[in-house]
Amino acid sequence: MKLSYDLHLHSCLSPCGDDDMLPSNIVGMAALKGLDVIALTDHNTCRNCAALMQLAEAYGVLAIPGMELCTEEEVHVVCLFPSLEAAEEFESYVEKALPPIPNRADIFGKQQIVDCDDTVVGEAPYLLVNAAAIRFDDVHDLVAPLGGIMIPAHIDKASNSLLSNLGIIPQDSRFVCYELAHPEKREELEEAHPFLLSCNMITDSDAHYLQHIHEPEHFLEAEEKSVDAVLRALRRRSD
Repeated sequence: MKLSYDLHLHSCLSPCGDDDMLPSNIVGMAALKGLDVIALTDHNTCRNCAALMQLAEAYGVLAIPGMELCTEEEVHVVCLFPSLEAAEEFESYVEKALPPIPNRADIFGKQQIVDCDDTVVGEAPYLLVNAAAIRFDDVHDLVAPLGGIMIPAHIDKASNSLLSNLGIIPQDSRFVCYELAHPEKREELEEAHPFLLSCNMITDSDAHYLQHIHEPEHFLEAEEKSVDAVLRALRRRSD
């Protein structure tokens, strides 16, 4: 079946995310726009995924738990998981790998943890946009045992991307899906980097504001509307 998606969204827990990016608002906007599948991918954390997943179920929107990992090379990688428990297990590892630098909300923005009633139940104390002590080459082996998938984020961007920060795709890379901010660049990038020919490609909004969440214009072919089916689809090459 054909599923519209936006698999790279930030909530008010990301310091660069707008305060209006509450799980309830994200799910409401996704439902209003007619999206089938969304994923919450805050920087280096998944602590607002529980609220978003609970709300999404009520709205009939499929929600995938995840995070946008920042590796030690400052490469952003979208990591998606089959369950909240798997995402939280990965988060516990990432949390230990983050430098304990206190967040300055007046400079970087708030890092608000909220429940499904939009009540602020806490704030992440350490700045979440820092690089974790996790190498890009090690991400696959950390995510895969949890049933997750790593997706190098917006590789066509000039900062915090695989190509901008490393300049190459490492020969021993094992990712099977990558993200483009501008899908029209796919052919050009595949010609320059033949490794990408064997990968699936997705394009997401990387929304930090409600109005930037995608319209239902990008689609995945999945066997059914379930998290496992979507993850399987992401692992398959689609033309």
